[in-house]
Amino acid sequence: MSKAFTKEAEGGDVYDDLPDRPISPHNLVTPKGLEMIEAELARLHEEHAAAHDADDRALLAKINRDLRYWTSRRATAQVVEAPADASEVRFGSTVTIEREDGRRQTYRIVGEDEADPSLGTLSYVSPVAQALMGKPVGESAQAGASEATIVEIS
Repeated sequence: MSKAFTKEAEGGDVYDDLPDRPISPHNLVTPKGLEMIEAELARLHEEHAAAHDADDRALLAKINRDLRYWTSRRATAQVVEAPADASEVRFGSTVTIEREDGRRQTYRIVGEDEADPSLGTLSYVSPVAQALMGKPVGESAQAGASEATIVEIS
């Protein structure tokens, strides 16, 4: 076929089809996690208006993809309040573990989008959180490559 009869992407057309971000079916969130989602949506709407005014097609495509993701996450979010009972590890619990080498680590069990282990938050679907869920103080669980004992739940 002659090249004259093929449609080639024009300057910004390649940005129109950015693949969507994968959306997890797991969407429990803490009240703070819901606030984070809503703040992200507000920020993205502001950036969208600015990118639209600047006619920045590449940025618009990225923002539109992120808006689809966060809009979906907001629509499916199931807010779970922190547990009133600290008898066992649950979603929203803050749990301190002691590793075999004596290190103590404290994590709060939260939703996927709000999790950041470096800041002390673990996604409730992470392997470590799953190993801790439902266990009381004094019980051990596999935490990564080693065992850890739950020393405090709040």
